Amino acid sequence: MMGALLVGIYVFVLAIFVGFEIITKIPPTLHTPLMSGANAISGITLVGSLAAATTGAVTAANVLGLVAIIFATINVVGGFLVTNRMLAMFGAKKAKR
Repeated sequence: MMGALLVGIYVFVLAIFVGFEIITKIPPTLHTPLMSGANAISGITLVGSLAAATTGAVTAANVLGLVAIIFATINVVGGFLVTNRMLAMFGAKKAKR
């Protein structure tokens, strides 16, 4: 049991370092399109967290599922708002009267 927890923590810490290095190497012009793709993946996380939080009893999995639902929803909605704003910047300019 403790070995699996240590492996999980090890993978989590490595993912943090690898993710940080990858994000810092991406040019700013590619950041928003890549985040749009990441938001699609966050939608998959949302579906998985809904599955984790569907039992009747209150357990640690239910609470973590609820937290995952909240954060994934914030990420998806925020990502779509940022993408919409980015696309509006590249749209046709409206004429002023």
